[in-house]
Amino acid sequence: MSEYVVGIDVGTGSARAGIFTRSGRMVATAKHDIALYRDGPDIAEQSSDDIWRAVCACVREAMAQAGLAPEAVAGIGFDATCSLVVLGEGGTPLPVGRHGDSSRDVIVWMDHRALDQAERINRGGHPVLAYVGGTISPEMETPKLLWLKETLPRTYAAAWQFFDLTDFLTWRASGSLARSTCTVTCKWTYLAHEARWDGGYFAEVGLGDLGEDGFARIGREIVPGGTALGSGLTARAAAELGLRPGTAVAAGLIDAHAGGVGSIGVVSPHGTALTRMAYVFGTSACTLTSSREPRFIPGLWGPYFSAMAPGFWLNEGGQSGAGAAIEQLIAFHPAAAEAGSLAAAADLSTPAWLAAQALARAGDASDAVRLAGGLVVVPDFLGNRSPQADPQARGLIAGLGMERDLVHLVSLYVAGLTGIGYGLRQILEASRAAGAAIEAIVLSGGAGRDPLIRQMLADCTGLPVLVPDGVDPVLLGSAMLGATAAGLFASLEEAMSRMAPGAGACLPAGGDVASLHERRFAAFGRLQQAARAARELMRAPQDDQARETR
Repeated sequence: MSEYVVGIDVGTGSARAGIFTRSGRMVATAKHDIALYRDGPDIAEQSSDDIWRAVCACVREAMAQAGLAPEAVAGIGFDATCSLVVLGEGGTPLPVGRHGDSSRDVIVWMDHRALDQAERINRGGHPVLAYVGGTISPEMETPKLLWLKETLPRTYAAAWQFFDLTDFLTWRASGSLARSTCTVTCKWTYLAHEARWDGGYFAEVGLGDLGEDGFARIGREIVPGGTALGSGLTARAAAELGLRPGTAVAAGLIDAHAGGVGSIGVVSPHGTALTRMAYVFGTSACTLTSSREPRFIPGLWGPYFSAMAPGFWLNEGGQSGAGAAIEQLIAFHPAAAEAGSLAAAADLSTPAWLAAQALARAGDASDAVRLAGGLVVVPDFLGNRSPQADPQARGLIAGLGMERDLVHLVSLYVAGLTGIGYGLRQILEASRAAGAAIEAIVLSGGAGRDPLIRQMLADCTGLPVLVPDGVDPVLLGSAMLGATAAGLFASLEEAMSRMAPGAGACLPAGGDVASLHERRFAAFGRLQQAARAARELMRAPQDDQARETR
């Protein structure tokens, strides 16, 4: 009997596969890197062919590790970053940059080339923007589509399909053009609560042509995550993945949302699925909270209907740079090369090595905050996704002296972590101001495995941080989708309950540590205010004139 399911996660730097039992136990996992092309600070591109090859390689490797025959797998689920894939007729890759390289057919989520288009869309103030926190982000797909239409009209005109990356993967696996409710609602302005695209919005922003054929190029059929697609794996995809043709393929989710599905229902006395915030910490960071009624929270995306848990409303926030912001911060320091060499010798990443050094020096994870001293970091190097919805924001470091040694780099690293934690606290406060009752944070993502980071987030926010036991929640969430599509469970809700792991808890510190965090959080907010004021002072007069004439 087919009792196993495969979960596939495509992040910014790699594709991963995990094989799970129907009880949620992971029996094998594999990872393959994918290429990322950076042609400037605002440009990030990938290749859909390269991504698919990496997916196939890690599935084959995980199956070999598990020693399973293809017939043992009942279903497969996908999640991926919310990147834009552009394909011509028959699935031919089309170039998304001025370079003309058709193999680079993916505009990555973190790409900010469409900043001007996003600002123009926001000035229009169309009612659909109420469902993205009032402000659309250049990370979302309609600004990127408008950039393509205005900048690369030949690519735009030749496009047969514009896919979110998750939907590209499910099409490549099953041949189905159905889109996930998650992707199109969260990133494309689909109104899931009304089951429709708003043609007026697309006409107003300059993309009215997409509605002329019933939105065929961005999705006519919209289905919830976990829905079985087509007739399952095509013969071609099955051969490439090393699985059986007809294996159930589930409509997927955005990667962070898969982490929410795999973690929000953990077995723990701290909170419930409706009073927990899922926090997925990787290259970026994403927050996810569910509610029975819609909550309109300025600066947070949503409310989205059925975008993660079917039948519930979702608010999404986060930080455009989290792990990436820490890496950027480290790279500025004179001791970065030395730390990198020592980390490599210990077979660790530089951030992981610095975390270990901080823990060793402090002796206690909560006391590590004292190592930051007078350093305060606002890690908005890629803008502030939420709650300020300010893609023009930039990072700030206060308290720098003439230090150049490793000890100071460790201090700077700790200060950077607190900056991530305080950004999370601001999202929590904005959510609570809109009526959300949040009792705990459920942590997932690569950075969540580090004990220092777990405790630091608990101390910065003042909430318990729950860490799922012995499983990767993002891969598990995708496996839950596959299990639902295969009919192993009657619904995704049942899969979330039956496959849910237990969770340990990191409780926030009190006393002097809590008081220190209060002072640092206040300083963090003052620095953000100062950065905004400085930016206004530095704005050139011609910038103001240009804004007035648009």
